[in-house]
Amino acid sequence: MPAQDQNTHCVNCSRTVEEVPLLMLVHRAGNAYICPQCLPILIHQPQELVSKLPGTEALQPHEH
Repeated sequence: MPAQDQNTHCVNCSRTVEEVPLLMLVHRAGNAYICPQCLPILIHQPQELVSKLPGTEALQPHEH
């Protein structure tokens, strides 16, 4: 695996691609990654990621 991939990590929990599968997010600041365990936070509580992922302040949580 290329060296850059070894440093790829979840924006929320910081686990690396070596530890868990990661999903790539494309947003205004470039690419970011999130693990499947943290994906519900992006969907249901995006306000928790405001300091970690630019642009999440504009997201509305999913309505139940």
